[in-house]
Amino acid sequence: MLDDAKDIHPLFSGAPSGTEFKKLRKRIVRQAREAIEQFGMVEKGARWLVCLSGGKDSYTLLAVLHELQWRGLLPVDLLACNLDQGQPGFPATVLPEFLEKMGVPHRIEYQDTYSIVVDKVPQGRTYCALCSRLRRGNLYRIAREEGCSAVILGHHRDDILETFFMNLFHGGRLATMPPKLLNEEGDLHVCRPLAFVAEDDCEKFARSMGYPIIPCDLCGSQDGLQRQQVKRILDGWEANSPGRRQVMFRALMNARPSHLLDPKLFDFMGLTRDAPPEDANPDALPRLR
Repeated sequence: MLDDAKDIHPLFSGAPSGTEFKKLRKRIVRQAREAIEQFGMVEKGARWLVCLSGGKDSYTLLAVLHELQWRGLLPVDLLACNLDQGQPGFPATVLPEFLEKMGVPHRIEYQDTYSIVVDKVPQGRTYCALCSRLRRGNLYRIAREEGCSAVILGHHRDDILETFFMNLFHGGRLATMPPKLLNEEGDLHVCRPLAFVAEDDCEKFARSMGYPIIPCDLCGSQDGLQRQQVKRILDGWEANSPGRRQVMFRALMNARPSHLLDPKLFDFMGLTRDAPPEDANPDALPRLR
């Protein structure tokens, strides 16, 4: 790590010197680098729009990307961006002041999508779906205006796992947030470099660094969300069997279409059997596989 006083990036100034934090920091950086390399996120001459909400995940994302860039392992141009959606109580000065202090190139955009959501969503329904679509549309616009080739989001391993179970329980499909995708227009990549990083690690890292975390419940619509219900289920499984989350996450990277039920992924109709050889022993035990 480049922690000499002359070399360190301001985002890591004052980082704890304890062994536990150093291991945490090294693990997060390694996992982010693995995700970036494994899913081919870097393009030559790329410019990334790094989206910041002010939560623990986005601060972790920002710091890790700048560390990788600082160490010569991420040859892209980084532009931080916060979209202020006009949520009541949002502390609009926190992120601009922090980014200025850290010397991070950034753009702050104000778009009152909150009023649109409140007007369109029936009372008693959650705002998240429409709010997310409006936010994504504005981020795509900003990325194009800034000449960016990719929109970079701070979703971590637990977000991806929770989305899988939400789709399983409520959507009737096996799907989740991919680490890398192409937007519908085909001109922007959407990447999640923290795909392998645990939420607990993001929490520990951001709080250990003392970053000014903005709470994620500003719109007041978080209670009772399906995601919170899924999170509680996963917490229970993890408490009973530590490491269960990571095992389930690995399963998302080990799909076997022939052992599922989707005929669009595997040609079940085309499966044919071979005739048994003439010298086959009908009493022989079948081979296991």
